[in-house]
Amino acid sequence: MKRLILSTGNVNKLREIKEILAGMDFEVVSKDEMGYSDIEVEETESDLSGNAIKKAKAIWEQTGEIVMADDTGLFVDALGGEPGVYSARYAGENSDDSQNRAKLLGKLEGKSDRRAKFITSIALVLCDGSVEVIEGECGGKIAEAERGSRGFGYDSVFIPEGYDATFAELSSDVKNSISHRARAIEKLKERLEEI
Repeated sequence: MKRLILSTGNVNKLREIKEILAGMDFEVVSKDEMGYSDIEVEETESDLSGNAIKKAKAIWEQTGEIVMADDTGLFVDALGGEPGVYSARYAGENSDDSQNRAKLLGKLEGKSDRRAKFITSIALVLCDGSVEVIEGECGGKIAEAERGSRGFGYDSVFIPEGYDATFAELSSDVKNSISHRARAIEKLKERLEEI
C-alpha cells in the first residue's frame, strides 16, 4: 500500500480528509504521525495555491514521499473577496474560529448581499518533487447568525447552494459529499488512482 502524507496539524481537517479518502489504496497519515509536528509553515503567500504548495514542499523535502497539503479560503462578494487567503487569521494573527466568524458577521451586518464561496486549493507533491494543484469550490451564502454545532472554521455561518442549513447543521456525510474540500479531493482521488 502506498502512503500519502497530509501536511496538516489541524485535527478537524485531517479527520475530514481521511473520511473522504477512505477506501483508497493509500495509507493516509499526518505529518505529526510521521514525526514532523515541529514543522510549522507560515501561510505567507498571496494565494491559496501558493500556501498549499509551500506546506506540501516543506514535508516532501524531509520525506521524499507523496505529500498533500491544502489551503482553503472563504470569499464573500459584499466584502470584496474577504476574508479570502486570510480566512484562518481574519480577526488577527492569533485569532480562533469564533473570533473570525464574529468579525465576518459584524462586517456583514445590515448587508443583503451575503453571497460567498469556499475555495480549496490542494497541492500534491509526488516522489520526484513535481507539484500538481487541484481546486474545488462550493458556492453559497453567509447566514445571519451562527447555526449548528458540527464542523469547524466558518461551517456554522456558511449555507451551501441548494440547502437551507449551514455546513455545521449538515451531517458529515452530506458535507463531505458537497463541500469545496470534497470536490477538490474527488479530483485528487482520480489523480491518485493513476499513481
